[in-house]
Amino acid sequence: MRKHNGLCSAAAGLAALAISITGSSDAWAGRFHVYSCRTPAGEAAPTSGWSGTRTGNYTADDNTCGAGGALVAALSDHGARAANTDIATWAFMPSAQESLTGATLWRAGDADGGQAAFAVYGFWFAGPEDRDTPAYAFAQCFNGPSCRSGVGNTANPMSPSNQVSVGPTNLYGDLYLNATCSGESGNPCPEGEHDANGYAAVVYLYAADLVLEQSAGPSAGSLGGELASAPTVSGTSDLTFTASDPGAGVYQAVFTVDGEVVQSTVIDENGGRCRNVGQTTDGLPAFLYVQPCKSAVTADVGLDTTRLTNGAHHLVVTVLDASGNSAPVLDRNIDVANSAGTPGAGSVPGQPGQPLSGSPGAPSSPASAGPPSASGAAVPGSPNGTPASMQASLTVAWVGTRGPHLTVLYRRAVTVAGRLVGPGGAAIAGAQIGVEALPTYAGAAVAAMPTVHTRSDGRFTLRLAGGLSSRTLRFSYEAHIGDPTAAATAALTLTVRTAVSLAVAPRTTRVGRTIHFQGLLQGSPIPRGGKQLVLEARSPGGSWLEFDVVRTNAVGRYRASYRFKFPGPAVYQFRVVSEAESDYPFAPAASNTVVVRER
Repeated sequence: MRKHNGLCSAAAGLAALAISITGSSDAWAGRFHVYSCRTPAGEAAPTSGWSGTRTGNYTADDNTCGAGGALVAALSDHGARAANTDIATWAFMPSAQESLTGATLWRAGDADGGQAAFAVYGFWFAGPEDRDTPAYAFAQCFNGPSCRSGVGNTANPMSPSNQVSVGPTNLYGDLYLNATCSGESGNPCPEGEHDANGYAAVVYLYAADLVLEQSAGPSAGSLGGELASAPTVSGTSDLTFTASDPGAGVYQAVFTVDGEVVQSTVIDENGGRCRNVGQTTDGLPAFLYVQPCKSAVTADVGLDTTRLTNGAHHLVVTVLDASGNSAPVLDRNIDVANSAGTPGAGSVPGQPGQPLSGSPGAPSSPASAGPPSASGAAVPGSPNGTPASMQASLTVAWVGTRGPHLTVLYRRAVTVAGRLVGPGGAAIAGAQIGVEALPTYAGAAVAAMPTVHTRSDGRFTLRLAGGLSSRTLRFSYEAHIGDPTAAATAALTLTVRTAVSLAVAPRTTRVGRTIHFQGLLQGSPIPRGGKQLVLEARSPGGSWLEFDVVRTNAVGRYRASYRFKFPGPAVYQFRVVSEAESDYPFAPAASNTVVVRER
């Protein structure tokens, strides 16, 4: 295992940058988004987790989100009001199992009530506690020409001018928005000034994109069903188990076969609440409720084995909660035995519904590879192709490049072109070519892929859908169906460079403040215990220096937090690197670079 040297100890190479670790970054806590009032796309959303309160006369804590409005905290223009007596508040409070780690708000407001000698109308946000002090309050608006004329755009709720990003200083607690008349207690608030709605002070929260973190994960037990114990499986094989989660609830069952994710199933949509509504840019799921999924479920999920090739496979099933924390359910070897006529049988593990495609126009059955049996399959011992030959020559190559090795980015589809000829270069038509794949990670098993067939000129093509891991492909031709020894073989190597993302918040900071890293490593299988990633930093144009090592969770998500120790101003660049590991079948890769400015 690599050990980070810490940026403070790397001062000689990067003197201006000194970051100390605020806590262990190896421990994983899952995260998910909750949208309130509106989604980032402007669609109506509930207000789960929010509660309104008001103190004093002529105050309002209205919720018009269901009608396309906002959460409204307001004070009407009325007399006999003294400073610090009337306040309208909306508060977001996460559940006991969750922490608020990120927030983007869309708001507008004004304080047309103005100010008197010792009292002033205004609105303000606060977190993690509801205190009107510099340590807690932010996005304040108290009187002044700009505040009286309004802040934000009430005509366009999702306008960029309404957007406020909440910094880490105001997170990890509750979140508040207030409308009030503040000043020296007992002094009268001004009278006679208000906006078109009669408000002396008002703040509208049109939308909130909140990121919640949950440390405790799910648990599973009471295993049953054919998939759990049957020595041989076919068709749709079921698995039953119970699962519970103390926070966001039980979300998905994830099936991994031979290191490739082949199926992710939502266990119980909970009336539509436990449904990922998307619209995120960080790879995290998004929901409309603080607890979107059920806290306890009895699962009965099926795996469509016709998407797998017949034979032995390594099956791993995990259960995820809505925040991405996982727990093991099943880890065993299975033997798939679907009949030759089963629809869909023989697809490639890891690509459900997207099998490798063979040559365009290839025979729908291998009849040209020898006399068919009653079931339509080629008869063992029959000639394979016309003319079948023990002296055949098989050549394969990657389309678009020369040589047997190809390196591609994750999710890029690639194509193999090949040709089968006999003595003198005569084409062998209608022959079936066997294809096997060996993923390049420790302990991987060889997996059979669908056969392809040669055309009349002896040529064939094979398309591999994007999202596969690094692997070696082996092609073989038997002169007679079922021959124990291949007449011709060939091999190709595919190296896939993984994809890893990085997000940093905030991007402007100062001494004593903390910045937070998070992202997603794509590609499976993720090693047991998580994939190790290296965090690096540099001054623009300088050399990259390693300052921390983190691990992902079971689905590739990671996070870390750091605090700046020395004052700026300075500019830094950050990235995360995935290095080669024997149990992770992807080539090394680096994330996007994120710039952080220290004031």
